Amino acid sequence: MQFSEKMTRIETRATAALASIYGLRMLGMFLILPIFAIYAEKLQGGGNHALIGLALGAYGFMQVIFQLPFGMASDRFGRKKLIYLGLIMFAVGSVFAATAQDIYMVIFGRAIQGAGAISAVVTALVADSTREEHRTQAMAMIGATIGVTFAVSLVAGPILNQWIGVSGIFWLTAVLSILAIGVVKFAVPEPLHAHFHSDAQAAPAKIREVLRDSQLLRLNFGTFCLHGAQMAMFMVVPFAIKNSTGMNENTHWQIYLPVLVLSFILMVPAIIYAEKKAKLKPVFISAVALMLLTQMAFMFSLGSLWGIVATLFSYFVAFNILEASLPSLISKMAPVAAKGTAMGIHNTAQSFGMFLGAALGGWLSHSYGNSMVFVFCAALMLIWFGLALGMQAPPSVKTKMFHIQEGYNDEQAAKLVQDIRAMDGVYEVVAIPSETMLMVKLENQRSKEFQAALSQAIMNRIGE
Repeated sequence: MQFSEKMTRIETRATAALASIYGLRMLGMFLILPIFAIYAEKLQGGGNHALIGLALGAYGFMQVIFQLPFGMASDRFGRKKLIYLGLIMFAVGSVFAATAQDIYMVIFGRAIQGAGAISAVVTALVADSTREEHRTQAMAMIGATIGVTFAVSLVAGPILNQWIGVSGIFWLTAVLSILAIGVVKFAVPEPLHAHFHSDAQAAPAKIREVLRDSQLLRLNFGTFCLHGAQMAMFMVVPFAIKNSTGMNENTHWQIYLPVLVLSFILMVPAIIYAEKKAKLKPVFISAVALMLLTQMAFMFSLGSLWGIVATLFSYFVAFNILEASLPSLISKMAPVAAKGTAMGIHNTAQSFGMFLGAALGGWLSHSYGNSMVFVFCAALMLIWFGLALGMQAPPSVKTKMFHIQEGYNDEQAAKLVQDIRAMDGVYEVVAIPSETMLMVKLENQRSKEFQAALSQAIMNRIGE
């Protein structure tokens, strides 16, 4: 049995198509982020920034409610049917938001958008559409899509606003949602086997186990803080740029583009160093500390162009490192058989942070002024920094999955696990016969040649 690192054309096509659907969901949140607060202030009722924050955060609130149930329902009713439903809801919500004359209708539209919470379903369909040994690669493609979508949105949002306005952006996302249904129907092949995947989906039976894990709780609180501060910040920064520099919101991309590019340039070597040298914890803690200092700096830097540029650059360096590190840490520290559940809870914490950050950021800026928003964000970062200091250093491992034949009984699965666990370079191994899957954490501080040979040895043992 030969081990192959390459995905087939069908796997690549399905993953790319589903990654684009995932990216569309992120566009719904991020494309309006840099210009929404200024737009919403002009709507009837938009003078109350607390309502603007609620409109921005309503999407995340509904994601919290429906994200895990949508994923679980797809096991029963079918992946594509749930994705079609979610995309239709997203389109309907976009139409309501596009035609809104007051802030209350925007809140309603954003809530409907968020209720079409198909992220977990898309992840499950990716798992259905790829072989076990290529699952990690497929999920990495989705992760890269999310990062690129965020960066592109901050630049594209102001440009699109100049051409078609925020209402036009909502119309655009509605049209893209309908077109996405065709992408799912015609570009994503029907998977041969659709079943539950422990590596990609949340299992109700494992939720309590994950919630009791203190290390994972630290990370979940971290993503809550990171995205809560992000949404709160964008309740203030667009106004600050406009008021202190005189720049129209349509030209704010001229600030976001250079700071994003430079921050990505710094982020990449930091992540490579953290992974290759097993220094993920110190790099992670340093990024949290930088985020804390940045939130404090925001209180004093928003009165000048260069103060804004410098602080935003610092923010995006820290944000990019943390955004890339958190899923990696979850994967390394979660029990291998509960990885999907851990990621599901992590994503839910992220959505809740988006909701609460936007809602509290709007209320604080309206009731107490802009500085209080950053006091709130700095307080979150200070708590996170204290928790991160006590975090266990994550093991230097990466997860690989292998297909095992149907028919393994408990005794055979236990023997397989015992044999593979005894191999040099194996950190953790779990066999799940019901999913015809073997999940293995391999030590990452080995050469590529060693890891390839170890993967081949595991394949050979499975094929015996």
